[in-house]
Amino acid sequence: MEHPHPETLILTCHMVPLKVCHMVPLKVCHMVPLKVCHMVPLKVCHMVPLKVCHMVPLKVEFGGWERYTRGIGQKLLAKMGHKPGEGLGKSGQGITTPVEAVVRKGRGAVGIHGSERSERSLKDFPVKDEEEEEEKEFQKQLSQWKKQPVNEKKQKPKYVYKTAQEVLETGGKRRKPVIDTGPKVKVIDMTGKEQRVLSGYHAIGKSHDKPDDEEDLVQDTSEQHQPRSTEAAFSMPELLHNLNLLVDMAEDDIVHNDRRLRHDKDRLVNLQYENERLGSVVEQESKQLDRLQTVVDLVVSCEDRLRPESRDPLTLDSCAEIFKMLQTDYYEEYKMYDLPALGAALIFPLMRTFFTGWLPLRDTKFGLLTMLEWRELLGGDEGSTTSSSSRGGGMDVYQRLIWDVWLPPVRATILKWSVRDTDPMISLLETWRPALPPWVLENILDQLVLPRLLQEVENWNPLTDTTPIHCWLHPWLPLMGEKLEPLYAPIRHKIANALTNWHPSDASAKIILEPWHGVFRPGHMSAFLVKNILPKLELEIRGLAINPHQQYLDPWRWVMSWKDMMPAQPMVAMLEASFFPKWHQVLVAWLSNMPNYQDITKWYLGWKAQFPEILLGHPSVKDQFNKALETMNRAVSGTFMPGVKENIAYFTHAERRIMDSKAPPPDMKRDTGSPSVGRGVSNVPTTFKDLVERRAEQEDLLYIPLSGKTQEGKQVYRFGKATIYFDTNVVFMQDPGSGRWLPTPLNALVETAK
Repeated sequence: MEHPHPETLILTCHMVPLKVCHMVPLKVCHMVPLKVCHMVPLKVCHMVPLKVCHMVPLKVEFGGWERYTRGIGQKLLAKMGHKPGEGLGKSGQGITTPVEAVVRKGRGAVGIHGSERSERSLKDFPVKDEEEEEEKEFQKQLSQWKKQPVNEKKQKPKYVYKTAQEVLETGGKRRKPVIDTGPKVKVIDMTGKEQRVLSGYHAIGKSHDKPDDEEDLVQDTSEQHQPRSTEAAFSMPELLHNLNLLVDMAEDDIVHNDRRLRHDKDRLVNLQYENERLGSVVEQESKQLDRLQTVVDLVVSCEDRLRPESRDPLTLDSCAEIFKMLQTDYYEEYKMYDLPALGAALIFPLMRTFFTGWLPLRDTKFGLLTMLEWRELLGGDEGSTTSSSSRGGGMDVYQRLIWDVWLPPVRATILKWSVRDTDPMISLLETWRPALPPWVLENILDQLVLPRLLQEVENWNPLTDTTPIHCWLHPWLPLMGEKLEPLYAPIRHKIANALTNWHPSDASAKIILEPWHGVFRPGHMSAFLVKNILPKLELEIRGLAINPHQQYLDPWRWVMSWKDMMPAQPMVAMLEASFFPKWHQVLVAWLSNMPNYQDITKWYLGWKAQFPEILLGHPSVKDQFNKALETMNRAVSGTFMPGVKENIAYFTHAERRIMDSKAPPPDMKRDTGSPSVGRGVSNVPTTFKDLVERRAEQEDLLYIPLSGKTQEGKQVYRFGKATIYFDTNVVFMQDPGSGRWLPTPLNALVETAK
């Protein structure tokens, strides 16, 4: 079919190439819409003439339409430095062609019909298929192992020359270098045309990495048809590969053998050191054996010298020299093998012989230096706190020496000792105190000395004994201290019985009690004085006649002689009840008979001077004297004698200032002794045992521990007529009829004890 405009006439058939506008090849399918040149839809039918853009040539070009416009877009891009044909961006990295639409072949997932990229995008952005290149390279290498036909013309090997940088980049098929190159061994390689000197075995395998340039590996063309037996050596790559493997294995063996050789050398050095060390150990052990043999010989010689038939018997001094030598020359063996334990067999018999016939009270220092010397040799611990109940397994050799050898003669002496002769026994214990373990001294005081003192206190009679008890009991205070506390209750009880018929004019009571003022507890002493002394003093005050004209002051002096021992509060209470009422009565009677006020003031000052400072500072005594001053002021208020009223007023004011300046003693609040104050804070019993002891004092009952008698491990006491012991806060009394121990209330115990 022809058309008047042949350039615009398009004859198409199914899948026939079509040229439109400038001979642009187009492939069209049946009834496929196509947009060409200004996006004009184009439909192509089978053998149907089609008109496309009358006389307008098709030109696919980015921004080509701007030729028909003012082209503002290209102008703006040109101002910004854009050049036609280049991409956008600072470095022109943008695309140069617009995104094209590609018609898919069918429906399905992306890539199911193959690549969906356009030809232009493939041209602009080619894709390198690495897997395909690797496959080609593999096939190329694999073809080298194929056997070539005999008649086929052998190809000449192609050598590829690469720079060092290219080899590093591509990685090359080179063997990995051996990390451990082994020792520096000089190797002479004579396998090539020329002799080479290599630095080690590791360099042998590198000689055939590449064939020599000078070797002719390709035979002439005239010799190609000869048999394969005439081919040049090392022409087969398989053999070269195997040889390289053998060289690598040989190199590895060499390196391994070198390592093993060095290991064996190091081990040999270590074995030499170990041999030297063991040799020194053997030498040291042999010396130790020699030292031990010497020690054993010394011990055996000592045992032989202990026998009765020995010609050279062992003495205490020679034994001490042997132990000194062992401690000085063989100190490690002396401590390691507990050589002081030999003293039980060697020293004890000698010590018993040494102390035979010793009289501790006559020669208190006998054997002291010897015992101190053996304490250093046997390692006696001065600070040992081992109790006597743990003797046997808990005592060291020195403590056993004291307990088994020294203590028996001392125990026998204490049992025969006269308790009132205190100086020799105290001197003995004080002299031996540095050499005795603490628990041994405690055992002597508790089990030997204290029972003898208790027995002597029971036999003491304050009415018949001419020697005061404090003369032979107080010297034990520095050694025993509070251990003497069980003796104080019987002593107070006996002194109280002796004071039954005592008169305050007898100063012997104060002589007996004054040494105990700082020994007895303050509460116990105050209660004792209030109960046994104060009533006697109160009787004297009540019988005191107050006569201003002729005053008899002996009873007053007897009472005031107890001011240092008697608590202030009970004394003041006694004066308020028995003295001040009579004193005020005499003052009032005197003032009512027109007296001489100067005599009254002298009388007032005279009685005030009879009071000690400890009583004048008491508030109650101040009130009594102030009351007398007020009485004198009232008496002179109605008199018309000139100057008397002013004198009494001035005297009263001055006396009150003096009385106010006298502050009470700081311990006035702690002084308790009267029945009303005897239960003060300072006298509150802290334990149930103290409460029972306080009750025994109040009821005048005997309360002493029974020496050597216990019940269930508890000390048994004599409480009046009853026998008791304490378990925690419960008192158990022995029933006289059945002999059973029963818990008893305190009130019932007091009734039974009476």
